[in-house]
Amino acid sequence: MDAVRLIGASRGSLAGSSDAAGIMAEAWQVQALAQAIGSYVAVSGPPELRGEALGLTELAGRGCGVLDAPLLDAGSLRAAQLTELGDARRALFDLGNLLGEVGIALVGIASASDDEGTYWQCMEAIDAADESRDRVLEMLRRLAVRDQGAAAG
Repeated sequence: MDAVRLIGASRGSLAGSSDAAGIMAEAWQVQALAQAIGSYVAVSGPPELRGEALGLTELAGRGCGVLDAPLLDAGSLRAAQLTELGDARRALFDLGNLLGEVGIALVGIASASDDEGTYWQCMEAIDAADESRDRVLEMLRRLAVRDQGAAAG
């Protein structure tokens, strides 16, 4: 499945999650998807994005590591369903927005949590989502610079 469709499915699942455990599981899924997209871009994407894509893969992996991994069967792991990037610009734009939505959802959980462990887990995951989003935005910036150069030349 292409990245844009998987991001859309993740957005719908995040919006449909109503409890802390569900939102945190979706945040993990989003970070795993960001890691898979970063790996895909690093291997087969434009050369000017490869360094940032490797950074995204590392940061998103950290985002997965700070959250408890949900119990999923192989078919439920959206990142494993990634078969193509599709429109790179659209996929990165949508991924950046989704990472922002994950951060906002986690802020809600952290601020409502009475459990210190959950609070700090959310805070670390918010930081990872924010840093992952920064990498995605940098990749979009580099694509824009490349396109401007191609238009001028």
